[in-house]
Amino acid sequence: MTASRPDEGITKVQEEPMRDRIANGDVPCNKGRFFIGALCPLRSMVSGVDDTHIGEMRSIIPFRRMSFLRTPVARHVILLTSQKMEVNMNDNKVNNTHKSSTKEKGYFNIKHGNKELSLLNPNAAGIDIGSQQHYVAVPEGRDEVVVRSFPSFTPDLYKLANWLKKCGIETIAMESTGVYWIPLYEILSSRGFEVKLVNARHVKNVSGRKTDVLDCQWLQQLHSYGLLSGAFRPDDQICQLRAYNRHREMLISQSAKHVLHMQKALTQMNIQLHNVLSDVTGKTGMKIIRAIVSGEHDSKKLAEYRDGRCKNPLEVIEKSLHGNYRPEHLFALKQAVELYDIYHEKIRNCDKEIEKLLSKFDGLDLDKTDVPKAKIENKKENSNTPQFDLHKHLFRISGVNLTALPGINSHTAFKILSEIGLDMEHWPTEKHFVSWLGLCPGNKVSGGKRLPGPSTPTANRAAIAFRIAASTLSRNKSALGAFHRRMKARLGPAKAVTATAHKLAKLFYMMLKYGESYVEKGQNYYEKQYKNRVVKSLQRRAQQMGFKLVAVSKPETA
Repeated sequence: MTASRPDEGITKVQEEPMRDRIANGDVPCNKGRFFIGALCPLRSMVSGVDDTHIGEMRSIIPFRRMSFLRTPVARHVILLTSQKMEVNMNDNKVNNTHKSSTKEKGYFNIKHGNKELSLLNPNAAGIDIGSQQHYVAVPEGRDEVVVRSFPSFTPDLYKLANWLKKCGIETIAMESTGVYWIPLYEILSSRGFEVKLVNARHVKNVSGRKTDVLDCQWLQQLHSYGLLSGAFRPDDQICQLRAYNRHREMLISQSAKHVLHMQKALTQMNIQLHNVLSDVTGKTGMKIIRAIVSGEHDSKKLAEYRDGRCKNPLEVIEKSLHGNYRPEHLFALKQAVELYDIYHEKIRNCDKEIEKLLSKFDGLDLDKTDVPKAKIENKKENSNTPQFDLHKHLFRISGVNLTALPGINSHTAFKILSEIGLDMEHWPTEKHFVSWLGLCPGNKVSGGKRLPGPSTPTANRAAIAFRIAASTLSRNKSALGAFHRRMKARLGPAKAVTATAHKLAKLFYMMLKYGESYVEKGQNYYEKQYKNRVVKSLQRRAQQMGFKLVAVSKPETA
């Protein structure tokens, strides 16, 4: 009798390639991963494996887990999103004499085919954008090297575009952070490519495998199957307007910092100007501050700059101007005022460029059309609003009076239009529009039940403008104001702002798309409509329960 070697089974199993064994279901797997370790013939040495036969080296003592998918773009890769995967736990191929249980854990066969999703974009490329290098992937067979990297210099970007033309590419998906994508996007668009900027959250790769090469290959493969959607980018004129407006908002935020510097210098000198004036950058406040910088420190003379609309009397303002005018604090105050003036000068220059650009937009002939008056909600003019007739330009290019909407003034309408543009055909319906803004509830369903889904967190500037406009309607006497107060009492202030912004965005969309005018019917009309809906609901419920709802006549008053 000849004794067999203890490692005979190991030698036999290792002769077979590991990938073929995985595909045949001969290696224990767990959620697309297989174990690398030592083969073991005994069940007692490995938990969770039902094979008990010695010599059939089926069990593995795991050292670590390795990914089943080596690369997302190799030819032998099985894509869960593009191919039909069928896991059959009852039809395992076991190469031993003993037939194991049909519920054996860890063994499965995969039957796959390309039946459901087809190759929609065969001429697709993927680009992973970086600050120094751009990695580009094209389909197999288009060139000897299908993945190339290009520096971010402008001449190299033109070489990148020429290479894509040579490879016969028609559509491109790119992933980026920040603004690194803009130069390449503009060059590729000018060359006639269809370019899509995709959200990085929608193209997550296999967990734990993150490289620039794999990212661009993964983008190319997903885009070739039509699984990616591009971010919204308006036309060139709106892009210019948006750039001017965003730059203007940056200048405003920077100037606000120097207002804080002025207040700090005044507080250090114990000049309590902020306690007697509602706005230190208003007419009275800036006159007093400029006089202090010029060398006037007499509180009586400084108090004479008081405007007649100030609530506090002259004596109170004079008392607040007594302080310790130290030279170092006066120097800090002087520089803060100078920087504040410089930023506001730049803002005025930006307004001139915005007005010049708006005059180039196509629109109505104002000589033949009467411009409706802009709605004035606040008597006090905001110093940050553009210093030209913005309402006139907005009416000419849009054809509707957007300021008729409650909470929407000319500046707010301008911010929204600079972000979304004038063409509403990008969104088929108003529901698509509010979903893009992130102003609709989330759609989460699990186990056939609707789960609580808050609105999608977003940094969309148009959505922020709608929310700010909605928050101003808490005391408004319009129908939307009544709706906001009802939602606030029922859902709370945060959800009420979102619900009101949702309605404002729908009205804004319909006015731009269909050219309709908004007609305000007031809060009384809304309250009456709401009361009728409640009464009809009560009547329907009473009828279902076999009762009849009867109105009680009002008692006569003496």
